[in-house]
Amino acid sequence: MGNQMTEMLKGTLEGMVLAILAGRPAYGYEITARLRDEGFSDIVEGTVYALLVRIEQRGLVDVEKVPSEKGPPRKVFSLNPQGRAQLEEFWGTWTFLAERIEHLRVEHTDSSEEDDHTEQGKN
Repeated sequence: MGNQMTEMLKGTLEGMVLAILAGRPAYGYEITARLRDEGFSDIVEGTVYALLVRIEQRGLVDVEKVPSEKGPPRKVFSLNPQGRAQLEEFWGTWTFLAERIEHLRVEHTDSSEEDDHTEQGKN
């Protein structure tokens, strides 16, 4: 993944994980697998686990230890009301930013096309 993608993911990964947990409870490996299925193939489990520790400490998720067939019990994370509120705030912020970024992209694309047509007219 390029450096720009890595930096953008740092700011959005929490919201993405909360969105996954809004669908259903999951443990760390399931969350990582879902992110990879969505095309984020370079995300490592350690990054997701560190994020889960932070959101647990902030009280955004409830945790239940579920017995595992292989090894120690798994921590299953589920979104609680505080986490749902945080996710709603994330989506509001995301929508605000995405709309403005798209406006800038379209504005830049339109002005680039105008510049191209102007240059072609000179030839």
